[in-house]
Amino acid sequence: MTKRIPVSVLVGCIWAGTAVAQSPITLMIDARAPGFAIPADFIGLSFETANLLPDKDGRYLFSAENKPLIDLFRTIGIEDLRVGGGTADGPEYAVPGPEDVDHLFAFAKAADVKVIYTLRLLNGSPSGAAAIAGYIQQHYSGQLSCFEIGNEPDWHSFHTFPGHPRDPKIVETTPGVPGTAYPSYLADWKAFATAIIHAAPEACLTGPDTGSNYPVPGTKDTDYNGASWTEHFARDAKEMNLRFVTQHDYSGQSATGVSIAKAIESMLSPGWVSTHYTLLYDHVLAPVVAGGLPYRMTECNDYTGGVNGASNAFASALWALDYMHWHAAHQALGVNFHNKRWIYTDTIFLDHSGNFQINPKAYALKAFALGSHGTVERLTISDPEGINLTAYAVRDAANLFVTIINKDHGPGARQANVTVVAKGISKRAAVMFLAAPSGDLEAKTGVTLGGASINNGSWEGKWTPLRSDKVGQTVLTVPAASAAVIRFSLE
Repeated sequence: MTKRIPVSVLVGCIWAGTAVAQSPITLMIDARAPGFAIPADFIGLSFETANLLPDKDGRYLFSAENKPLIDLFRTIGIEDLRVGGGTADGPEYAVPGPEDVDHLFAFAKAADVKVIYTLRLLNGSPSGAAAIAGYIQQHYSGQLSCFEIGNEPDWHSFHTFPGHPRDPKIVETTPGVPGTAYPSYLADWKAFATAIIHAAPEACLTGPDTGSNYPVPGTKDTDYNGASWTEHFARDAKEMNLRFVTQHDYSGQSATGVSIAKAIESMLSPGWVSTHYTLLYDHVLAPVVAGGLPYRMTECNDYTGGVNGASNAFASALWALDYMHWHAAHQALGVNFHNKRWIYTDTIFLDHSGNFQINPKAYALKAFALGSHGTVERLTISDPEGINLTAYAVRDAANLFVTIINKDHGPGARQANVTVVAKGISKRAAVMFLAAPSGDLEAKTGVTLGGASINNGSWEGKWTPLRSDKVGQTVLTVPAASAAVIRFSLE
């Protein structure tokens, strides 16, 4: 049953009184120079290649018959499905064959998603990869986004070095220095790419799906000659049907030993935005964009493995919504949050009864889908009292969408009194709030968007009219530990 919040409560949130600590915020939106056009398939999930294989009863996770999962994909707004992860290269897992591929793409057609498909590199066969790529290209080009070859090849554990015979073709020339394996990796990748292009000349290739987000604090240096594998790859593979590059990012690194309080504080900290994202972008992704190629975050989450009570709670929804908008503002083609049966960071999971359920992160994807139509607009935040808040603007031909994420939380958390100033907007505006009961960041249930929960693949959230006293200027209140998506009609 769909859970609703009365409109009177929503209006109370918009025009809250003075009982709660408040902070004034002004958002100035400059539409004179429209920015990056957010792709239609920006919102994505990532699953393991092993999820393509049938279970012990012969049933497929990805199948046209799996209507509950298809309904969830459509309801949440998922447009891109990446299959890969560690099981793409793990020798203990079978390589999916044509029948497995048929089920995957039947699901993709039913769910109306594009597929990024990973082919095995580690101890793999160029001819085998070419055969399955040719099969997919011939039968399912309409649902195919791109082919990846291999997964996280920059990790030390991926390489051969003394005492570690992983793959004789990918070798650290200086043992213990992961970056020195890059030349042999590139040579092996090109051998696979050549065979694939021969079998499917129109195939789109991408990569390298690197796992290290160095130089983010706490990460391992896998650079080769002072630059990331991603930057080198964008240059060295550019002429081999390379359409975009791919990167992984677990912003908080390992979840081992991380408490709920620490995880929530980190996920909602201004530091992750100003330091973690910026360091990764400046060192790894900005050089790629400057070289003329876009990028996609094909595997990401807050922590590797996740923190129970944070990664699967409402805090993750605020984090994920901010993360998607931040990368959209930096010209990413999309973001794919990784699912791995079935852990705390998953967006979709199976409960003990075998039914599909969602974690609060799914609400972030839905909120992004509502507020990401069009081009990114420049936005300036005036925040004299230093509230922990981020905001983003997107404009299409008929509407301006503004997403505000108030990450203030804990004792003394402040609601934000926000004034949105933008030329061209009329007095017609509406809002949807992303909220948890009592602003509980550890909440796993009871989350709502537009006053309604997502249940059984359905959602009945509503836009609430937002009063505006002046053309080009609107005021609203965004409670602490919540987010708002505003839709302004253009004059």
